[in-house]
Amino acid sequence: MRADTGAAGAYFRSMHAALKGLRVYLSGADSPLYAHGLVGQVITPYIDRLEATFSAWENRVGFMDRFRISRADSGFPVYQNLLTLENDRATAGERLAAIADVETLKAEMADFILRHKAFPAALQEQIAERLYLEEIGQDELFAPFILPETVRVSINPKNGRPYYVVHWGVFDGSRTLPMVYMATIEDSSQSIASMLVAKDGKLKSDVDIPLPVGGLLNPEFARAFDVSAERNGAYSLSPATIAQNLDADFEFLHPKQLRRFVLGPFYSAGVTDNSDRISTILSKVRKDENAWLLTWTMQEVFSKTESPAKHGLWSSTPARDVYHIETDDLEATRQGVSAYQKHALVPHDAYQALYASGEAESIFSGFSVHVVSGNQVISEV
Repeated sequence: MRADTGAAGAYFRSMHAALKGLRVYLSGADSPLYAHGLVGQVITPYIDRLEATFSAWENRVGFMDRFRISRADSGFPVYQNLLTLENDRATAGERLAAIADVETLKAEMADFILRHKAFPAALQEQIAERLYLEEIGQDELFAPFILPETVRVSINPKNGRPYYVVHWGVFDGSRTLPMVYMATIEDSSQSIASMLVAKDGKLKSDVDIPLPVGGLLNPEFARAFDVSAERNGAYSLSPATIAQNLDADFEFLHPKQLRRFVLGPFYSAGVTDNSDRISTILSKVRKDENAWLLTWTMQEVFSKTESPAKHGLWSSTPARDVYHIETDDLEATRQGVSAYQKHALVPHDAYQALYASGEAESIFSGFSVHVVSGNQVISEV
C-alpha cells in the first residue's frame, strides 16, 4: 500500500475501529471471556500494545513510501514491519536529536505556505517522523516476542504444589498473526515449595509477592522458561505440542493448562483480498471504519493425568503430563486441543450488509458473533 493512495488510511481507520471494539468486548463485565477467570484481563494489555503499534505504523506511513500487509492471508502487517519497528526503537533517540520539535516544524510549515503558496510536504513528513519516533520510544509495542509475566500464584490443595498463571505474546512471522499464550504451571521443586507453602498446605501469608512479576516466578527456571516459550511460540505448533514441549524441557515444571488466543484473520474492504465473498459485501458499507470483520480463535489444552516420576538404580523418568485431545470433535483433533472457540467481531453496518446479502449464516457458521454498535458490543446475535 502506498501512503498517497488512500488505501493505507482506510486500512488504519478500520483496524483502529476493530481493536477499539475488541477492547470494549474484552473489558465488559458480561464478556464470556470473564468466565475463564483472568483471560479477558490478560489479553487486554496486548490489544493496547497492538493499538500503539498500529498508531506508530500509521505515523511511519506519513514519511515512508510503502507499507505491506498480508492481504491474502491474515490481513495483518507483514513481519518485516515489526522488525523495522524494533530496529527504529534502537536509533530513535539519535534520530530525534536531528529533527526539530513539532511546534517549530508547524511554525515552519505556516511560514512556507505564506511565502510559497504551496504545501510543504517535506515538513509534514518530518512531523510524521518525529511523532513516530516519539511514540515508539514511549509506548509498549507488540514485539515479535513479549516476555512471560506471572500474574497469579496459588497452591494446588490436592498435591500441595505451588502453581503460577503465566502469559506471553508472540507475533508469528510466517502466518503474520498476533497471539497471546496463557498457561497454568505447577512447580514441584523443593526450593520453591519451602518458600511458598505453609504447614497447612496453603500459600504462606507472610510472603509478599508483588504481582505481576516479570518472568516465571521461580528464578531458578525463569530464564530457561523464556527461551522455551519463545522457541515453542509458532502458530504451526498445536497447543498440545507446545504444552508437551514445555513439559519435556523442565523436570519440575508441569503445564496443566495452556490457552492460545489467535487474533485474525482481519478483513477490510478495498484492502484485503483474503475472501472475495466477504470483501465484495464489505465494499458496500459506506464508511471505512465500519467496513471490516475481525475474527479470533481461543484454543485450550489441559492435562488429563500425570504419569508419576520413576527413579531407578540406573535411570529415572520425571513426571510427565498427558494432555486431553477432544477426538469426538474433528476440528479439535485437527487443531490439537481439548476445546476451542471461534469468534467474529463486526460493526453493525457491516453485519447488516452481510445479513442483507443472504451470506451471513454461511460466513459466520461455527462462530460466536459479536456486533459493535456505538460503544457497545452485542454478543450472540
